[in-house]
Amino acid sequence: MPFNLPGALVPFQILFNPRVILPNLAIKDIRHLDFAALKEAGYRGIVFDKDNCITVPHKDNLVPELTEAWEDCRRTFGDGNVLIVSNSAGSHSDPAGIEAESVKRNLQVPVLFHATPKPGYSCVKAIRTYFSSLRDPVRPEQLVIVGDRIFTDVVLSNRIRLSERGSGFLHMWFRCAYERGGATVKENLDTAHRSIDSGPLSVWTTGVWKKEATFMRWCERKLVEFVRRRTSPEEGHDASSPSIFIKTVAEQPALPASRLRKVWQFLSRT
Repeated sequence: MPFNLPGALVPFQILFNPRVILPNLAIKDIRHLDFAALKEAGYRGIVFDKDNCITVPHKDNLVPELTEAWEDCRRTFGDGNVLIVSNSAGSHSDPAGIEAESVKRNLQVPVLFHATPKPGYSCVKAIRTYFSSLRDPVRPEQLVIVGDRIFTDVVLSNRIRLSERGSGFLHMWFRCAYERGGATVKENLDTAHRSIDSGPLSVWTTGVWKKEATFMRWCERKLVEFVRRRTSPEEGHDASSPSIFIKTVAEQPALPASRLRKVWQFLSRT
């Protein structure tokens, strides 16, 4: 994968605003998201990462186990309000858009074209532009951002939130120096009918469909745990607070043989 400069610079931003890496919600995969509850709470658009979030890395097909959840999401939000933002498909590493077209065809939702990798500010702008250009525009605070990486997907969501009050990396540095403890807008997620004026809901998927960047993922997880321990619940993002958006999902038994797995998946759909 090409070098991601915006992602590599995130540790420097953490020095000034450590909460930029904290998700609002952590789940194993999207089967645990209650899309109806999200819609009822006022969220109208949803952004998904691709690799190891809803597809196996470098594949364009949906992970079979997510078929029901994916259809539920599209049905709830509408295809135009579900957007794929990937650092592979639709990015500078896919200049001809071939991979983006394949993903769009397989997942049946649009793929964002963006020149700068997540969580770059031009990517933030591209997401805002896409949703504001819809026939029924979606505001940034009405978005849900779902992804498996802290330094890209979670930071992207929090940068969209921060961009509501200013623009650019330096602006956030100076702003955080004047705000109490570097805190951003406090989020209140106690009820499904809350006022969603605090920015996008950041959802971190902790499960992976194929092992990839294991050491980096371990570092991200430990860093989140460290920042969370150092952040008081009143000031930071509490990943357990929006529990109204979590569904309990019965885990399917592991089937080592691929043929048996296909039989199980067929029986599960019938």
